[in-house]
Amino acid sequence: MTGIPESRVTADILVIGAGIIGAASAYRLAEQGLKVMVVEQGSPAGGSTGKSVAGVRHQFAAASNILLARESIAEYAALPDSGYHAGGYLMLVPESGWADHTQAVDLQQRLGVPTQLFTPAEAQEYASFVPDGLGGCSYCAWDGQVDAHSLTHSYVKRARELGARFLLDTPVTGIQRAAGHWQVTVPGGTIEAPLLLNASGAWSGEVGRLAGLDLPVWPARRMVFTTAPLDPPRRVPMVFDLESGVYLRSEGERVILGRADPADAGWREGMNWDWLHPTLELALTRFPWLQTAALDRKASWWGYYELTPDQEPIIGHMPDAEGWINACGFSGHGVMQAAAVARVVAQLATDTEPFIDVTPFRYERFADGKLSRPDIQV
Repeated sequence: MTGIPESRVTADILVIGAGIIGAASAYRLAEQGLKVMVVEQGSPAGGSTGKSVAGVRHQFAAASNILLARESIAEYAALPDSGYHAGGYLMLVPESGWADHTQAVDLQQRLGVPTQLFTPAEAQEYASFVPDGLGGCSYCAWDGQVDAHSLTHSYVKRARELGARFLLDTPVTGIQRAAGHWQVTVPGGTIEAPLLLNASGAWSGEVGRLAGLDLPVWPARRMVFTTAPLDPPRRVPMVFDLESGVYLRSEGERVILGRADPADAGWREGMNWDWLHPTLELALTRFPWLQTAALDRKASWWGYYELTPDQEPIIGHMPDAEGWINACGFSGHGVMQAAAVARVVAQLATDTEPFIDVTPFRYERFADGKLSRPDIQV
């Protein structure tokens, strides 16, 4: 549905954003019997979700992140239309971070995740790399990837079957609180609901500002470089070099690779080909076999991350803004945690204790000065 058919529409909860977080949340909220309205400025998965690498992993250092990923990936594995493939994640860990990393793996194992530790020599079984400077490696066979676009549309379909309405190609132009309701202005009218979920991804900070709220979420551009089909073919799991920040994995007969540019923040558009050379230089140092691969510029792409000051999400009620719930700022981890976050959102909206403790992700941490310690950022 495009545009608003009536001048005034009411709902129990208005969801802003139909990326994977918003779509999955709409499904779980409708499952609770709530009248759900979703407003999306474009199309489902048309923003960050559809441009992501769509990796899913359990390998985090904090319990809340591990549990959100564990429950989400279990749900994806059970969905026939998720595209979930357990191709594994291999982490290459520098000597300086090995002690902390082994503690993180111990926590993952205690939470039921079968992550394994290997020496760099042992890890050559999964991928070929230069071991210089590494303290060790970790590998989880349950990690892998999904089809983020299909998965999002699957949640939209399920939400619609339960009565949720989606207004697509519909930008939000104003938000205010009045008479116990959020009043959201869109082309053609207003939508009123006592509850509002901000699941706007990289646009979440702007959505907050429309309501006069200070949400520290901003966009950051990310490049994904793609090779031509490899000859001979090479099967590579998702491999992260935690020293350089380079990642790569197979994509069919090709390999995709990238590395975050910390200076590339804001609403910049298009491929930044200047970032290719420094990324390839580091990638070739660790993966010299890439020398024989040709780059396919037409198949490469870019998209937005949504970042916060500590690169952790903002989940929960907004202080001093009754009825406002945040599920944003996932800093590249939205796809891998969306299913569980949606269940948490539905519990928050119905005044139920969340099944996973998301206290570390409350907005109040910014005012309290108790920022989360950045987790394994890949």
